[in-house]
Amino acid sequence: MNSEIVAFLEKRLGRLHARQRLGIETASEPKVFGGGINFFHPENWYSSYAFIRYCLKLSGLYWRGQKNTFKFQLKHHEIHLSTLPKDFEGFKILHLSDLHVDMNPSVTRELANRVQDLEYDICVLTGDYRALTFGDISGTLEGMETLCRTLKNPIYGILGNHDSILLVPGLESLGIQMLLNESVTIERNNTKIHLAGVDDAHYFRADNIHKAAQNIPHTETSILLSHTPEIYKQAAYADFDVMFCGHTHGGQICLPGGIPLTLDAKCPRHMGSGPWQYHNMHGYTSAGAGTSIVNVRLNCPPEITIHTLRGETQ
Repeated sequence: MNSEIVAFLEKRLGRLHARQRLGIETASEPKVFGGGINFFHPENWYSSYAFIRYCLKLSGLYWRGQKNTFKFQLKHHEIHLSTLPKDFEGFKILHLSDLHVDMNPSVTRELANRVQDLEYDICVLTGDYRALTFGDISGTLEGMETLCRTLKNPIYGILGNHDSILLVPGLESLGIQMLLNESVTIERNNTKIHLAGVDDAHYFRADNIHKAAQNIPHTETSILLSHTPEIYKQAAYADFDVMFCGHTHGGQICLPGGIPLTLDAKCPRHMGSGPWQYHNMHGYTSAGAGTSIVNVRLNCPPEITIHTLRGETQ
């Protein structure tokens, strides 16, 4: 492993976090069973990829499903918050998740074209930049460079269960401010809101909400980026007003009506995609812009989301 990257990560994240994440990644091959929140991890079962692809081809759905990966759906979502400062009324957040940019570079280029003319104030990325869960990261960084050329700054991101910690230096060099159990303050005319992000909670279990929230006053508006919705209880009781996440792909391959066959997430099914609420916290799970395991989407289009913050009286 490159000693310069290790030194960078230890300086950037602290020795404990860097060593923990690196150790989990390098100690063994990704597990199909055990580890993480779920017992079963289909994204690590690589022999299943060909089987699923074969079944889809046999059913005649494969080629239609591939065409669907280019059909991005732009969704607009309003969030009403009693704590929102007036200067942030109408604040727009572009939310992209589960990009898997090296799965199909043509889809990534189409996504870049679709987002380049959108209007928003900040962009947030909720993890899973890489297609596989191991191996070379150069293709991932090339795909992210293609996308970042059309995104407006500032851009904030977190890591997902497909992502190596070794991606962090490259992603930050592309202008993405990674939030790894960290927070930033966004200011407008001496008023502010807070944006926090945690490292992957689904597989690597490297999330630390306490650390991410420690500098955020509980009376001020706060947004949490988490790759997975599975930590919704911890986030809500840590006084976050909003949580943005992904991971589920909305099911990716769904029955008619958008009913997912599986979500690969230990959370209520209504949290599998779109808006939801728990306790006093607003949540939103993106169905994702990319694909995982097979490059197919059925009854579940890829998603680009713009969230607009509103005061509660609006």
